[in-house]
Amino acid sequence: MRLVCIAPLLALAPGFGNAQSADGASPAGLWKTIDDKTGRARSIVRVYEEGGRFFGRIERGVDPAESERVCTLCTDERRGKPLRNLVILRNLKPADGEFIDGDILDPDNGKIYRCKVWLEEGGKKLMVRGFIGTPLFGRSQTWERTQ
Repeated sequence: MRLVCIAPLLALAPGFGNAQSADGASPAGLWKTIDDKTGRARSIVRVYEEGGRFFGRIERGVDPAESERVCTLCTDERRGKPLRNLVILRNLKPADGEFIDGDILDPDNGKIYRCKVWLEEGGKKLMVRGFIGTPLFGRSQTWERTQ
């Protein structure tokens, strides 16, 4: 399972958030995704809050060609949509310092995984855990906050 690091998340989205974790930090903002297999940056994702839930949209790819790709393997309404502006992180709700009960799309394989995220290093890093069933069976990525 290769969690998305491809130009993920956002184009200016409504409602930058008020929901916060226990330490007062919010995942809302721009994040550079780092591929957990290669260690290379792949995309910029904007995380935003809407209706008390957090979502993430691919803003752009580090490689401009990535942004122009379409999600050919997606199996839902995102099938055939360009990666740029594609919502890949959905419905995360704040709970005890984490953001849980959401899902994340891997546009490289079209699969959707359950997801939870949490902030580390004073909000400079976003830990993203995609999994099947339980967080024990999954993979993590570390996203870095960016401007």
